[in-house]
Amino acid sequence: MTAPMALVLALAAGGVVANAHGLEHELTTPRALSPWDLAATALLALVGGLYVLGVRRLRTRGATHPAHETVAFACGWLTLLATVLPPLDALALERFSAHMAQHELMMLAGVPLLMAGRPLSACLFGLPRSVRPHAAALFQHGPAVVTWRVLTAPIVAWALHGAAIWIWHAPALYQWAVRNESVHALQHLIFVGTSALFWWGLLYGRYGRAGYGASVFYVFTTAVHTGLLGALLTFARSPLYPIYASRAAGQHLDAVGDQQVAGLMMWVPAGILLTATGLALFAAWIGEAERRSKPSRTVVR
Repeated sequence: MTAPMALVLALAAGGVVANAHGLEHELTTPRALSPWDLAATALLALVGGLYVLGVRRLRTRGATHPAHETVAFACGWLTLLATVLPPLDALALERFSAHMAQHELMMLAGVPLLMAGRPLSACLFGLPRSVRPHAAALFQHGPAVVTWRVLTAPIVAWALHGAAIWIWHAPALYQWAVRNESVHALQHLIFVGTSALFWWGLLYGRYGRAGYGASVFYVFTTAVHTGLLGALLTFARSPLYPIYASRAAGQHLDAVGDQQVAGLMMWVPAGILLTATGLALFAAWIGEAERRSKPSRTVVR
């Protein structure tokens, strides 16, 4: 994780220097890429490149990497790429509904699909041979392993992700993110980061498929609390984010109507998707329980 973060910081610093002579306003207008957008795109390109190279190396060694996992990773990667590039990223600064669509695609489509592709092992094999042992050691022992296990524990990841969603939707913070490109990038980093912890903990927890029963609880409770936030946005009688109200007025749009569309996105489609995911996890848990019970039945007979 250190190398990608260093790349992001380096690209961001380069963007600041490049914009020191009056170019910053042009790059951060709603119809252009900001330095942070370029940094996110570069990071996605790095992760995608490592994944593809890693899958190829695994296959040359005879290791199996299921095709459905590769497809899931590709779909998630493309979804995340679409969220950080125009037109969606540009429209998100003008309309609350577009901003909500951007966040929902990140947290409920891009990240879980990426996690379903099992990116850690593939990206690890995509690294140069001289670097690979040192990177693997980070995930095998030491403080990094303990920290990762704590953060991906379902109850911890669920709490962090839920807190991030509610805190960042506070009007003061949300509007700050819209006004300031750096804060906007931080908002997205926290949304994507806590979402990755959440989905990784649910899919690849300590007990594997046997732990999917508990995962169902965390998915359904997430659907409930995010649905509540969506309902609050939907039924609010006045704009909760004045910055979008002023921008909607400039485009002759109904700010309350736009806010209602955003709330419905978080409430209905997101709720349906989370519910479907919870049912899929429940079915997988039942299947795993039946599989584990077969040997004991054989012994009894």
